[in-house]
Amino acid sequence: MRSTSAPGSWRQTLPSYAHGQATRTFPKLSPGHGPSKTLSRLPPRQKKPPKVELEQEDSKTVKEIYIRGWKVEDRILGIFSKCLPALSQLQAINLWKVGLTDKTLTTFIALLPLCSSTLRKVSLEGNPLPEQSYYKLMGLDSTIAHLSLRNNNINDYGAQLLGQALSTLQNSNRTLVSLNLGFNHIGDEGAGYIADGLRLNRSLLWLSLAHNRIQDKGALKLAEVLRPFELTHKEVVERRRLLLEKGSQERSRSPSSSRHGDSKTDREKSQMMGVSTVALVDKPEKMQAMKTPKGLGKKKEKSGEVAKKEEKSGPGQSPTPGAPKKEDASKAAKGKVTIPEQKMSKGKGTKMGNKEKRSILLESELLVEATEMVNPLLEPVEHRDGKVFMPGNKVLLHLNLLRNQITEVGLEGFLTAVQYQVQASKPRTSSKGPLGLLWLSLAKNCFDPQCPTYTMIQELMLPRDPVKAKTREEDATAT
Repeated sequence: MRSTSAPGSWRQTLPSYAHGQATRTFPKLSPGHGPSKTLSRLPPRQKKPPKVELEQEDSKTVKEIYIRGWKVEDRILGIFSKCLPALSQLQAINLWKVGLTDKTLTTFIALLPLCSSTLRKVSLEGNPLPEQSYYKLMGLDSTIAHLSLRNNNINDYGAQLLGQALSTLQNSNRTLVSLNLGFNHIGDEGAGYIADGLRLNRSLLWLSLAHNRIQDKGALKLAEVLRPFELTHKEVVERRRLLLEKGSQERSRSPSSSRHGDSKTDREKSQMMGVSTVALVDKPEKMQAMKTPKGLGKKKEKSGEVAKKEEKSGPGQSPTPGAPKKEDASKAAKGKVTIPEQKMSKGKGTKMGNKEKRSILLESELLVEATEMVNPLLEPVEHRDGKVFMPGNKVLLHLNLLRNQITEVGLEGFLTAVQYQVQASKPRTSSKGPLGLLWLSLAKNCFDPQCPTYTMIQELMLPRDPVKAKTREEDATAT
């Protein structure tokens, strides 16, 4: 960056790596003279340069990168690869209309592991891709919690790829908390693919499909996963396999539960000793010696309880060496949908903000626990007429279907789903069990806002909306 002075103006020359050389002329005020009429000498299509705001001029305090209307090509990404590792507090990257291609998106995704572990939000809006490869941002190794893909011309094929990234029979994304697919071209078929992804996904809490092309068929598919739905043949077969695997693990543990508890403690102790030998220079042995007897005492006193907890855990919960807190993690995972309730009590200061932003912020610090969730196929099921029905998705808290093409036919499906969600959440205690759907937007669709079905949905959802409930509490306190 270089600057030169000229009479009556201050000229700034942009870096040569971005769209070649370009200059901007800013007016200089002088006593007795008005501002210059010439405000810019940029080419007509030249965009504003990237803007970086620092706190106290320290690069380590950068928390967000925002680039708007600036072409991000391989050379810019090369600069990113040198700069990103130094930003230890980086939390969000926003690239709005930067001309990404499928190739540069792949390069960008490869750079994300270089970022700090604090990076949780990625927004790529206004970047349509021919191959619809946005799903790569939701890989199994992804750490992205909040992803916004608005205005990207995502069609039904792109929605299919995203739905498969949410969950399949074998894998499920366990880190993504919010997904914004507003202002795209997703129709009924694409909405069906997203609904399929929600069948076995138990991490996504916030989903926006506003301003798309979803009609009744797609709406009914989305409503179906919010209430008990029938398992497919492949899902039933996979469920049986998981149950057999779980049963064999429990049988292998049950004959010698106390012995197992002691042996597990020994393994924990051995690993702790291994860690202490590596860090012998930095950490004194007294700390390890003080911690180990306490762990041993607790394990011996409650070995029977440990065995019971392990038998109740889901598939993949079998003890492994060096995992002393597996039981706690599985417990937290089973009650994962209680996470937002805990965060709500802590985040009172953020409740006055936008509802969508607030709901995104609620879960950002509790993603590690979600990785230990129980496979949804092992949830309690209901057998009816020779078919197996699994409880609907009660983890999703926020669903936005504003400005689609849904009629009263689709509303009927959502009314049934909301009635189930309300009924299913009634027995829930204040600290256990899923919250269920708390916020549903169906406004500006193809039905009369005064129709009875829509009115009933609003009446059922009103007491569940945490923002409106908080407002009512504040009003009641004030009076």
